[in-house]
Amino acid sequence: MHDARPLRAKSARHGETAGELLTTHSLTTLRRADTITARIGHIPGLPPRFPLRLRAASFLHDTGKAAEGLQRQIGNTNDPPKIWGERHEVLSLGFLPTVLATLKEEEILWIATGVVTHHLPLTGEKGRRHALLPIYNRDTAEDFAKKFGPIDADTVQDLTDWLHTTAVNTGLIPAGPCPTLTPETLVKDAHTLFGELIDQWEWPLLEPDAEIDGITAVLLQGGVTMADRMASAHTPVHQNHPLTPAYRDRLEDRLTAHGHRLRPHQAEAARTSGHVFIRAWTGSGKTEAALLWALRNLHEMTAAGQGTPRIFYLLPYLAAINAMVRRLESDLHAQGEIGVSHSHAASYYLSRALEDECPTDTRALAAARKSLSQENATRLFRELIRVGTPYQPLRGTLAGPAHSSVLLDTTNSLFILDELHAYDPRRLGMILAMMRFWERLGGRFAIVSATLPDALQEAIRTALTHQVRLIEPPEGTVFPRRHRLSIRRHSLRSPEAIAEMTGRLEAGEALLVVANNRPTARALYRELGPIARRIHGGPDAAIMLHSRYRRDHRADIEDRIRHRYKNGHEDRKGGLLVATQTVEVSLDVDFDSVHAACAPMDALCQRFGRVNRSGARPPADVIVHAPQYMPRRGEPGFFADGVYPKQPVALAWNILQRHHADIIDEAMITTWLNEIYANTDGSWGASWRTELEHFKERFTEAFLTWTEPFRDRSELKDDFDAMFDGKEAILTTDRDEYARRLATDNGRRPGRLLAEDLLIPIAGNTETTWDNKLKVHIINAEYDKENGLGTVRP
Repeated sequence: MHDARPLRAKSARHGETAGELLTTHSLTTLRRADTITARIGHIPGLPPRFPLRLRAASFLHDTGKAAEGLQRQIGNTNDPPKIWGERHEVLSLGFLPTVLATLKEEEILWIATGVVTHHLPLTGEKGRRHALLPIYNRDTAEDFAKKFGPIDADTVQDLTDWLHTTAVNTGLIPAGPCPTLTPETLVKDAHTLFGELIDQWEWPLLEPDAEIDGITAVLLQGGVTMADRMASAHTPVHQNHPLTPAYRDRLEDRLTAHGHRLRPHQAEAARTSGHVFIRAWTGSGKTEAALLWALRNLHEMTAAGQGTPRIFYLLPYLAAINAMVRRLESDLHAQGEIGVSHSHAASYYLSRALEDECPTDTRALAAARKSLSQENATRLFRELIRVGTPYQPLRGTLAGPAHSSVLLDTTNSLFILDELHAYDPRRLGMILAMMRFWERLGGRFAIVSATLPDALQEAIRTALTHQVRLIEPPEGTVFPRRHRLSIRRHSLRSPEAIAEMTGRLEAGEALLVVANNRPTARALYRELGPIARRIHGGPDAAIMLHSRYRRDHRADIEDRIRHRYKNGHEDRKGGLLVATQTVEVSLDVDFDSVHAACAPMDALCQRFGRVNRSGARPPADVIVHAPQYMPRRGEPGFFADGVYPKQPVALAWNILQRHHADIIDEAMITTWLNEIYANTDGSWGASWRTELEHFKERFTEAFLTWTEPFRDRSELKDDFDAMFDGKEAILTTDRDEYARRLATDNGRRPGRLLAEDLLIPIAGNTETTWDNKLKVHIINAEYDKENGLGTVRP
């Protein structure tokens, strides 16, 4: 190039003397696009030339940075840096007609779509300046050219020569003579092509193929933004899948060593292609069955040209997610290869980095930096297996530059959905709508549960297009009868209940007590905790778990629970755990008995599943106490302990009364669930179906309609987030410490991560004070590390 300063893509990073070369970044982004197209393979319904469009758009996306104004902005000229104020991606369009002249006009328009949308929405509401259309749509060719300012002719031609040669060498275009491009033609072609893009995408698509064109456009945008971010971060992605045939070999060797073999439902899962329900009793190896199913489908999809499918293991609760990550790392021999995909992922990595230590500020800062690096790698789609909540992949429906890459990453993927019973109809409706869309894009599903009522199976089958096969133990299999059901007509907090639970502690039992709300749990812990410690000794003889702890305290409590009550622990100890529904899902713990407040039957089954988990002991007592109904602020009707709607709880209680003193198993509970979900006129089951269908349709209309693919969806973000109640706050007494941690590392992200350990989840309607300086909600409340959040004061 003639300029003494070669074109740069970015300003210099900390510690560097110059930013990355534009040619280097362009080529790196193309290589990342190659990785992406290999990973995702052929997506059903998308045009066969989608990979070429993605590769070409990724390669050419930043060429508009050749403008002198941009080079000055990033400090790559002799003049002092100055904000340019224009959009380089719009100017990048001007290179396409010349560099890609051998391609059809329609192909160039698609590639231009990927180029121009990788930073800002293309269209937006009137007057919104963060979309491209309001910035440039009214410009004449002359006004347009003036905005972009001077562009050196030699620089443009040198870049064009390099782009052409590299495009030929990488298979984007056929060989031919290098074309000529002047700055005047560059700006003129950019203006023309931008106008064609606006004509194409400003208004809703009406053609017969409008929906698939809209999906293609959003996924193309997602591919370019993903490639660009991967290239900028210089973060490699995993190429080799951690789920390999060696997993099955190790599993069978382990079973053989203990005189066992694969159970029939596990072997059937390993042979099954496509969607499955996996229903079997707790402790029967459902997770192993799901992984064997995933292994079969992974290799089948890869052989069919669907790339390297990502596996998303989706669970309702953070505690269950964190435990599953550790389990998969161990079972798959994949330390560091399982991604954590939830809103607290960095906090999870930080707690693991600091566990078993009392860190100094220096070590905590180093751990925070490492944890953020791990979280960022997951955000950049590094791992091929990720564990998280459905909330994270669902955010892909917001599309746009920020989320379209999430949507692309979920194509041709495998989804293991654990315990769908835990979601209310609103969230379940969203998930079912999304499942249908993921299926359209090549996804396959394994729905895993100990109990799976017919109504839920029917709802899932209705949502999906392809058959869903039910895998369960063979007919005639005797389910382990691990539990003896008892009911108590007094409440969980009654003197009679306290006396009975005290007797169990005195008998040396490991006792689980599950309340429906936090105030009840705290009250029970105050009464029973001292008794448990007197009998069993040591601080861990009594532990409480609910959802309202500081992040750092919650992580410590979960570790203590696992250490003392882990299923299969050789040194079993008695003691007490008082918990809310946070203990229900996927925690591999084992207790001698449980006393629980009555709740919906699905939730009760999960509570029972924490008792006599492996069935190695005689049937253990599961005691359910009479429900207490009360109103809930701002909502009509009555709720069990102010939490669960009355009708499903009352139905569960009626059934439990009929089976007092029976020895039960999950097969019986499934029968009970079918009774509760029965679809008869005026029944709760009928209203559940109606509500579920309403929310499924509502989510589809709002988030899964693609005839306006580049409409700015940021106004939907608040609606989306509102579907997931809750926020986080710090205590008034923690404000100074929060500010100190926030300032660590000169206020950079590691300091914020250290500060986030002080956050406490609270209900979305909790009254708080907003601290505008620290950008955090603050509450004045009772709190201590052992009991968690108490009364929130005005």
